[in-house]
Amino acid sequence: MNRTYTAKPSTIERDWYVVDATGVPVGRLAAQVAQILRGKHKPTFTYHMDCGDFVVVVNADKAVWTGNKGKELLYWHTMWPGGIRNISREDFLAEKPARLLEKVIWGMLPKTKLGKSTYTKLKVYAGPDHPHEAQNPKPLEVRK
Repeated sequence: MNRTYTAKPSTIERDWYVVDATGVPVGRLAAQVAQILRGKHKPTFTYHMDCGDFVVVVNADKAVWTGNKGKELLYWHTMWPGGIRNISREDFLAEKPARLLEKVIWGMLPKTKLGKSTYTKLKVYAGPDHPHEAQNPKPLEVRK
């Protein structure tokens, strides 16, 4: 009889991956990174466990928008009277590229305790340098 495999915390193995965001569309990069963070690329994936890997994204400032998405505005409210604010996606990418990628990837993860623990394995840097060389991250190719 076949049994369904369920991962246990003691059997989960985590790898480190480094992704170069140079010239990659933001949405495509975020979708693939979110899958690696969740662990959906592994045959041992279990929905209720955090079985994903660590991902380091470098060169976040060199990610690109396709079409006219860069000119679209992002809105938020400060909760003060007259406090509606907006910024274009291009300007947001230019000002805070690491924060933008973190926000986009967070949007693709579950909004539960599991999603929050998954999100902590994401490290995003605007430039080419990162402090995680000791973990020997493997390069990860992202489809463009």
